[in-house]
Amino acid sequence: MPVEYVDVKKFKKVVLLYNRNSGKQLFASMMSKVNETFKRIKAVVGAKNAEMWDIKYFDQIPEIAQRVVDEQADWVIIAGGDGTIRAMIEQLANRKYMPYISVFPAGTVNLVAKELLVKSDPEKWCKRMFKGIKSPVYLGRANGNVFLTVAGVGFDSLVVDNVSEKEKKLLNKLAYVWQGTEIMRKELLFNNWRYRFQVRFDDEEEWLEGTSVIVGKSRYYAGRYNLFFGASLSSPQLHVALFTGDKRSDFIRYAACIAMEALTLDNDIIIRKARKLEIRCNEENFAAELDGDAVTTTPLVIEMEPEPVIFLA
Repeated sequence: MPVEYVDVKKFKKVVLLYNRNSGKQLFASMMSKVNETFKRIKAVVGAKNAEMWDIKYFDQIPEIAQRVVDEQADWVIIAGGDGTIRAMIEQLANRKYMPYISVFPAGTVNLVAKELLVKSDPEKWCKRMFKGIKSPVYLGRANGNVFLTVAGVGFDSLVVDNVSEKEKKLLNKLAYVWQGTEIMRKELLFNNWRYRFQVRFDDEEEWLEGTSVIVGKSRYYAGRYNLFFGASLSSPQLHVALFTGDKRSDFIRYAACIAMEALTLDNDIIIRKARKLEIRCNEENFAAELDGDAVTTTPLVIEMEPEPVIFLA
């Protein structure tokens, strides 16, 4: 596919959205990087054509998205983590208005930026983004909620659902490790895993049984692991791992397979590709995670959006 470009110097409205609560933000270093990036953006597109808006809390995002629509922004740069990116793109998509999107990695989890090979060095970021290279990114929808990188239900989503915003802020990724250890102790020390999921692919007649499900829209999972061969933000396809074992030893083995990026070596893990996925649970309203946040609950219908969002990356 030939590379397509856009001339960013012709943009009349460029908005940098900065979630100051994303990630650890130690010693104000991230704030300094974002401010330097904004300074360089203004130098290229013109000071009157560029603005930086703060996202002080998540409840603000719908209001900010509406402002993006009302002011017809040409290019929106999201400085935050995957959760901020997901929430903002969802609000824009629901309003049927999608400017060019870019990301500046400033969050606890930055899988979108990692796959797009985007770094947080202002000089390198600007040098690359000002080239105006278009990158199509397909969105997934789970019960109508957008996700870009990964969706999951089971052990992982239970961990995510139990990590508080305060823990994320103070402990960063260690919060997930700590909570995972706690759930392993509470749920699997003396008993088998009690949650069961039924999964159906692309409206097939058969429902498959499992104990956890990971749905990949990106090549990366949990920050560093490449779980699915061929998964990509630019691919309109879901990659699914259905875990079937319910014992503590099974979950330890699955964790090892994830760490080794070798899911296909375990016959208890079913790997499939699909454009639509339905998931039911033996417990009502079991938490499902999208891009690192507990956003919705079972039952789930997960589908691909037909048209991509165009990133500059």
